[in-house]
Amino acid sequence: MLFQSGQKVLFQGDSITDAGRNREDANGLGGGYAMMAAAQVQALYPGFGLTFLNRGISGNRAADLAGRWQEDCLDLKPDWVSILIGINDCWRRYDANDPTSAEVFEKHYRDILERSKSQGIGIIICEPFLLPCPPDRIAWREDLDPKIQVARKLALEFGARFVPFDGIFAAKSLLQPPAFWAADGVHPSLPGHALMAAEWIKAVA
Repeated sequence: MLFQSGQKVLFQGDSITDAGRNREDANGLGGGYAMMAAAQVQALYPGFGLTFLNRGISGNRAADLAGRWQEDCLDLKPDWVSILIGINDCWRRYDANDPTSAEVFEKHYRDILERSKSQGIGIIICEPFLLPCPPDRIAWREDLDPKIQVARKLALEFGARFVPFDGIFAAKSLLQPPAFWAADGVHPSLPGHALMAAEWIKAVA
């Protein structure tokens, strides 16, 4: 088990992590993989007294995380932070003509990792992912794949635990169509979130 008794674990990211969490409840975990993973870990290790927080915000890109990292991460004093970011850095190129290069993505990602590491926070990096549905999503791989490589490189460089969501969804899409896991290729279905939670737990347990 990666975590120690009494530790605090923070989930960070975009809408996939946000998952409709209640902003009025500081302890609200939303209805997605973060809530599912936290519930399972607490059920498996009830004596650890772990605390889980979620500060994912829908629409966020890496630059947005960097801009709010002090308030929404460092000030919360987590022992571990789990980060899933990158799909909006890709998506805005296609729906708003507002691209983020892999280099800029890496700059902001590296910034939040350096600031976290300097505070002794353990890091879990979750790979951004994309499923090929609807068909236009296939063209997005040109933009997202370099960002996935950035996440992998930074995980190795910072000694982070790594959750390979893109590869996991690709493998599972051989068993059920991609739309079963995420109808729009981005936002997971309930089975998609459950799969993410299970794989996240494998990475930490």
